[in-house]
Amino acid sequence: MKADWVKVNPAQGSGDGQVSVASQAEYQGRLPRQSVLTWKAVNCADVPRTVMQKGKPEWVDIADTASAPKEGKVVTISGVSNSRKLTFSLGTGDLELTLPEQYTAASVPTQNGAEITGDPGAVDVYNFSIAFTVDANDDLEAKTRQIIVTDEGGHQDVCLLTLAAGEAYLRVQEGDITLDYLGTPVNVQVESNTDWTVE
Repeated sequence: MKADWVKVNPAQGSGDGQVSVASQAEYQGRLPRQSVLTWKAVNCADVPRTVMQKGKPEWVDIADTASAPKEGKVVTISGVSNSRKLTFSLGTGDLELTLPEQYTAASVPTQNGAEITGDPGAVDVYNFSIAFTVDANDDLEAKTRQIIVTDEGGHQDVCLLTLAAGEAYLRVQEGDITLDYLGTPVNVQVESNTDWTVE
């Protein structure tokens, strides 16, 4: 019986002819698939032919960029793949991040680097996502970190996660500064992330 993904044109004819056999759309699965086409005619034996379609080479695609506001937040980075397992790692950059132990593949929580339950990439592309907790940025410069995803075959894709620059701040210890009659020094606490002067 012909599978839904097989496309034939024309589906009928008379006399000598030619039939085009194709797939309805690009196949995203990693493993090959097959179907059977059966030619039929009155008073003739059926003629079955197997149709084989090769799998798509293993691949992984992750969002090119992601961002977090200066206040920080949980950032979810998504992508698609047909690999049996994905491994996430941190690349270059100055943004401090903790690599999660799990990500989600085809709606299933999966350990980083472990085989995905049910191997959804064998027959189709699946969505995946991984969530990072990004702390607030108190610095005046934006921070970045590469998020690298590697499929089982070693193909890699990279997302650049950017944390927006923080705002300048200047905080001086509350209260009046009282000196004794001798003028003994009093320490005043200053907190800032930018240049400052006292005039």
